[in-house]
Amino acid sequence: ETPLLSSMERVKASAVNHEWQTQALASADTDNAVLEGDDAVTNAATPTVRLGNIAQISDKVPRVSGTQQAVEHAGRANEMDYQISLKMQELKIDMESILFGTNQAKNAGAAGTARRTASILSWIGTNDDFGGGSGASPVALLGASTRTDGTQRAFKESQLKTVLQSCWSNGGKPDTIAVGGFNKQTFSTFTGRSTPMEKAESKKIVASVDFYDSDFGKQKVMACRNIRSRDCLVLQMNMWALATLRNMKMKDLAVTGDSQRVQILTEYALEARNEKSSGGVFDLTTS
Repeated sequence: ETPLLSSMERVKASAVNHEWQTQALASADTDNAVLEGDDAVTNAATPTVRLGNIAQISDKVPRVSGTQQAVEHAGRANEMDYQISLKMQELKIDMESILFGTNQAKNAGAAGTARRTASILSWIGTNDDFGGGSGASPVALLGASTRTDGTQRAFKESQLKTVLQSCWSNGGKPDTIAVGGFNKQTFSTFTGRSTPMEKAESKKIVASVDFYDSDFGKQKVMACRNIRSRDCLVLQMNMWALATLRNMKMKDLAVTGDSQRVQILTEYALEARNEKSSGGVFDLTTS
């Protein structure tokens, strides 16, 4: 249910404003030739860039009445345990949808305003292909602004190739392509899979694409329920991490009547290690 969240590395956050350093190599020096026996000259250091994101709190609170706990349920022994299991799954789905399926900038919060972590759409911009009209990448690519949606258009393989080449030119090695259901079917009509193959011996028709072997490496292609259906994300997954300030945990809430409540809570942020490694094709038609 949460393929992108499950693929991310986990790191520990130590503050509400989670910070990290990103490093890039210096550009190639085609004039790198020195005299024999010459004194060594120190090269200028390539500085790191300090980035940060805000930790967001998300929770689920199941509630079970005294009667529900007392009666026997077919297939389960304890109603609260069952509800906790469901809510934990739902919380993970919420987290993947927030990180990958919302156009959300970071917000430090205020009185009456909950903190929000910047989603992936507020970081990606170096390697993107978007629609016309008012379509635009986020400003500065630091998680502080959202992207502007443009005019939607049909998903084409040429758009994907443009983004993959751009990622590669900027040092990226994308390994994952995430699309919604409609555009996953469109993806399966790209070159090499324009005609379904039927395996007579297994009585099976193969009409899907699970991997895309591009000029710049092989990418796993995933249909994701929790991203926006108008987006195609092209990701190098080890350049994104889930930073947790508080791991998912449960605590019993005070009893205020004939029921029991449990709060399941986590505090987390998206860590964007280098957005130039990834990209996206945006503003796609969805029907």
